[in-house]
Amino acid sequence: MDRIKEHFSTKIAPAQAEIKAFLAKHGEESLGEITVAQVYQGMRGMTALICETSKLDSQEGIRFRGYSIPELQAKLPKYPGGSEPLPEGLFHLILMNEMPDDDDVRRLSNSWARRAIVPQHVFKAIDALPLTAHPMTQFVVGIMALRTETEFGKAYARGISKSEYWEYTYEDAMNLIARLPRVAAYIYRRTYKNSDHIEPDPKLDWAGNFAHMLGYDNEEFRELMRLYMTIHSDHEGGNVSAHAVHLVGSALSDAYQSFAAGMNGLAGPLHGLANQEVIKWTLEMLEELGTQEPSKDQIAQYVHQTLANGKVVPGFGHAVLRKTDPRYMAQREFAQKHMPEDPLFKVVSNIFEVVPGILEATGKVKNPYPNVDAHSGQLLMHYGMVEYDFFTVLFGVSRSLGVLANLIWDRALAMPIERPDSTTTLLLKQKFNA
Repeated sequence: MDRIKEHFSTKIAPAQAEIKAFLAKHGEESLGEITVAQVYQGMRGMTALICETSKLDSQEGIRFRGYSIPELQAKLPKYPGGSEPLPEGLFHLILMNEMPDDDDVRRLSNSWARRAIVPQHVFKAIDALPLTAHPMTQFVVGIMALRTETEFGKAYARGISKSEYWEYTYEDAMNLIARLPRVAAYIYRRTYKNSDHIEPDPKLDWAGNFAHMLGYDNEEFRELMRLYMTIHSDHEGGNVSAHAVHLVGSALSDAYQSFAAGMNGLAGPLHGLANQEVIKWTLEMLEELGTQEPSKDQIAQYVHQTLANGKVVPGFGHAVLRKTDPRYMAQREFAQKHMPEDPLFKVVSNIFEVVPGILEATGKVKNPYPNVDAHSGQLLMHYGMVEYDFFTVLFGVSRSLGVLANLIWDRALAMPIERPDSTTTLLLKQKFNA
């Protein structure tokens, strides 16, 4: 058993005992009532899941195992000479519930580098798709082609004890995380760079090697990937991608099947595809206004026009947050440090100043402030990644850290199959004499 897996194994029994004792004492207590509106409106705000790795607070934003993003930027290990947190450190934190040191991070980097070899049939499966296939379609096909490597599926077919489920889920999750950057980079180079592929550099860290395989060896871009992969990794358990992974995994589907389900959810315009929609909307605005340096008044006019056409301003608002997304601010600070004079950054900054007031004045928006998607595209385009329909694949690679850590814990804690009850409008009308 590798040292990372052995370390994780020591966390399981105490967590199981803690939950068992808590349920014995408080299992029948109420967490509050569910309203009819919540049943019809996407179960918004209903506490119905356990997600230990992160929690989204409406005022503070996301916290990973209790740490805010600024705290993670200060405390997580950095690449030698770098200033942004390493995703390996974030994964260690959310899996182990302890702040890692440099040795922990190096051990994870080395483990993922050893596991990163992608079978040739995966590339062949992707190549069978037309180049016009959306990158997220190619990504999900690649994930499912990797399923031939599932350790959990093979072990379950042999017959294993429930107490062993987590061990094989761990192996699948670690292998999948290790291989996703190679798959994603292959899709990028195939789709946009004439299939001029770049071999991995195992001496680099996980995010740095991803940047290298994409074709961006600028050290600033590597730093951006380290930040991007960290802040997009997890967002509690109720968002579509995280919930889909948990839901499908609860049926004892393996990590590949579960993660593919989550990525199909991430591909929706109301979830991860929003980062593509933001930059598309911004570029369309610049084209229609006929300038690369629009004034705030011009931006405001375009925003009003967008709303009058019955459309939303992408990148603004959030189901839970009631303030500017701290992930947005982390990216804004990166831009202020590395590219303060970038014309597109200035446009994004002006949008940041203009849009919230307009949305708030409508009286219809609970959160008029920008979320993480409102900024990420500008950063990527600054370094030459202008192919915005690929951006959600980057999001997907990052999201693997959080959802697969949670899947390992789901199996370690023997979480049951998810099966909520449902009702009908007729029964509700009868209940309330409507």
